[in-house]
Amino acid sequence: MGEEAKPRLARLRSRMRDSEVDGLVVSAPANIFYLSGFRGSSGALLITPDRAALFSDFRYRLQAAEQAPDFACTEVERRLLDGVGRVAGEGGVRRLGYEQGHLVCGRRDELAEGAPDAELVATSDLVEGLRAVKSPAEVERIRKAARLADRALAHMVSLLCPGARERDIALEGEFLMRREGAEAAAFDVIVASGPRSALPHAETTARELQPGDLVVIDIGARAVGYCSDMTRTFAVKSAPPEAREVYGLVYRAQRAGTAALRGGAVCGEVDAAARSLIEEAGYGEHFGHGLGHGVGIEVHEAPRLGRKEKTELAPGNVVTVEPGVYLAEMGGVRLEDLLVVAPEGARVLTGSPMEPEIPIV
Repeated sequence: MGEEAKPRLARLRSRMRDSEVDGLVVSAPANIFYLSGFRGSSGALLITPDRAALFSDFRYRLQAAEQAPDFACTEVERRLLDGVGRVAGEGGVRRLGYEQGHLVCGRRDELAEGAPDAELVATSDLVEGLRAVKSPAEVERIRKAARLADRALAHMVSLLCPGARERDIALEGEFLMRREGAEAAAFDVIVASGPRSALPHAETTARELQPGDLVVIDIGARAVGYCSDMTRTFAVKSAPPEAREVYGLVYRAQRAGTAALRGGAVCGEVDAAARSLIEEAGYGEHFGHGLGHGVGIEVHEAPRLGRKEKTELAPGNVVTVEPGVYLAEMGGVRLEDLLVVAPEGARVLTGSPMEPEIPIV
C-alpha cells in the first residue's frame, strides 16, 4: 500500500483504542489487502500499538516482502493463527481482538491456544468502517475498473440479437475486460433474458435470445484490486407497452435515488426516494432488494442503501443506485450506476449511457 499504509494503520489503532483492545488479528482477505497490500491466499495480520506484522507461509515469502514492505513478515509452517497468538502473547497483548465475522470457531480456538494468557475480544467492522470512505486514489482505481466494464458492455450490446446465447455474450464481455487489463470480472457476469430477467441474481445460461425479450446485463471489472458494478436493460427488436412503462418507472426511480445522494444523507431515506416512486406506481412488491451497496475492494461492502438503514453517508463513500422491478411473466428491469458521494451530491463513475426509454437492439 506504500504511502497509504501508515495513515490507515493510525486510524485503525485509534479505533482499536476505542474498542479497548491492545492487539487485533486481521484475517479477512480484503482487510489484509487494504491494510498491507498482501494478496496471498493464506495470511493474517497482527496490529498492536507499536507493531504491524504479516504472517504467512513459505509459498508467499517473496510475495509478502514485495507487497507488504511496511509490515514485519513472519513465516509460520503450520497452524497460522496459533503462530499469530504466540507472537501476540510474547509481546504482552492482554486483550486480543479478532474479526468475529470472518473467523470460524476452529480457527478462533487455534488463536486462543497460541495466546492462552490473552482475553480474546470479538470485534466488528474495525477495518470495514475505514474501507467505507475511499481516498481519491481509491476512487480512481474504481473509476478505472468502471471504464473497463463500460467498454465491455458496449461490445456485448453489439451482440444482442435473436439466437445469441446468454453465456456467449457474457464470456465475450469478460474476455474483453481481461484483455483490456482487468485482473478479473468483479463477479460472474450476468446476462439474463426473457422470463429469466425477472431473477435479480440470475445465473447466465445457454438460453437463446428471442424477439421481444428483455435482457438485463450486470457487469463489473476488478482492476488494481478494486471493483466496479453496473447494470443496464435492453429489449430485443421490440418491447411491449408494459415493459416500456416499467423501464421508464425504474429510470425515474434511479434518477431520484441518485439525486438524494449527498454527504449526511441517511441511507434509508435515499432508498425511500427511489422506492416511493415504484410503490406509488403499484409495483412495490416487485422491488424486493435494497437500493444499493458500497463497492470497493469487494463488490458488496459498506454502506448499504436499504429500507431500515440509519447510517449517514459520508463524502468518499462509493455506492450503487440500482432499483429494479421484476415481473415473472414479462421479465425484469434493473438500472444501476456507480457513484462517489460528495458533500453536496454525487459523481457518477459509470460511463455507459442510461437511456430514459428502453433501448431497442
